[in-house]
Amino acid sequence: MSLTAAGAATAAVTPTLAACGAGSGSGDVRLKLVAADYGDTSTNSSLNYWGDLARAFETKHGSIKIDVNVFGWADIDKKVAQMIESGDTPDLVQFGTYADFAAKGMLYRADQILSVRTQASFPTAITRAGEVKRVQYAMPFGASTRLLFYNKKLFSEAGVLKPPTDWDELQAAAEKLKAIGVKYPYALPLGREEAQAETLIWLLSGGGGYTDGYGSYMLDSPENVETLEWLRDELVGKGLTGPTAPGKLNRQDAFNAFTRGEVGMLNGHPTLMQQVVGHRIEYDVAPLPGRDGPASTTMGVADWMMAFRKNGHRKEIGEFLDFVYSEPNVVEFCAKYRLLPVTTEASDTMRRNDEYKSLWQFLDGLETAQFYPFDKTSWAKVNQKLRDSVGTMVAKGGDPSTALGEIQRAADATENEER
Repeated sequence: MSLTAAGAATAAVTPTLAACGAGSGSGDVRLKLVAADYGDTSTNSSLNYWGDLARAFETKHGSIKIDVNVFGWADIDKKVAQMIESGDTPDLVQFGTYADFAAKGMLYRADQILSVRTQASFPTAITRAGEVKRVQYAMPFGASTRLLFYNKKLFSEAGVLKPPTDWDELQAAAEKLKAIGVKYPYALPLGREEAQAETLIWLLSGGGGYTDGYGSYMLDSPENVETLEWLRDELVGKGLTGPTAPGKLNRQDAFNAFTRGEVGMLNGHPTLMQQVVGHRIEYDVAPLPGRDGPASTTMGVADWMMAFRKNGHRKEIGEFLDFVYSEPNVVEFCAKYRLLPVTTEASDTMRRNDEYKSLWQFLDGLETAQFYPFDKTSWAKVNQKLRDSVGTMVAKGGDPSTALGEIQRAADATENEER
């Protein structure tokens, strides 16, 4: 086993761990794994998780060696592309996209590498998000859903007795929070970091979304236009989203403001609970408010594991992945990074343990959650356009109808080119 770390979060650990490689015997198969880093320091780097996992696997499968390479999220896409271009294609890659690789025939199907038990353990909603033309190529690895976080102390001081269940109640709560001087009554992060996520949360709560039931883009649907117009007129336009323009506010900046006690409410994922620790913030979570009542669904996010065909290690890849997705290993990863388990066995284990009670409400939404259209190779372009423009749409004078129409036409054109 050899381990390599890259990126700012893990650079400090490279000299220590890169030297622990084991030489391969004549009959050994060496698998190259490239994974994204979920940690923010050398102490909690994903390199440590994968290193321990690889050691444990090699102990049981002496003829299979694992080379672990961990990169920060800012670098991993580029690093993987460089490896493939140079002919050094990894056997396994764990990060955020897979559609381009599947479209080019570079990946094994899930049923070619996983045991029946492992493949059947993924929840249906996540499995479908990893499919291209109803064939699963990508295996989920770490998931999250979104809920409304709210500051209980600020709510009490503002006279807000309960979390909002619909948009009118959310607006009324924001107005009361603003009246007592809360800096961000509702934090609306539509900056480039994750504008596509905050947008989808709101579109779903308004009865819309990015795609329809048949998988076609519906970006400029009446429901989506009305949702963004409501944000523009009823939240942003009334000064209820704070001093930073939504198009300039990134997700992490909003989270940081929440940990400082400057935010009344915002949409968040489970890792915010970890970030709040030590900041003495009294908070709780609630279902997302919808147009006329609690939203019927929430946004789900998953990262993906994919297996490349080039090196031909189908059997060995399958053995390693069955080990990776075993119940104790999934639980350990999710507990370490406050993510949701992607197998039913791990989910059941975490539901039986009060130690993970704070994740239960997020787990409740996973089975029916709506994911990005990962299966579309056009999604990368659509995603980029949304990140660049949604903040402007909800600003004063913004025109969601025209802007969404332009993105819809560009998406349709890209889809037609690929057919």
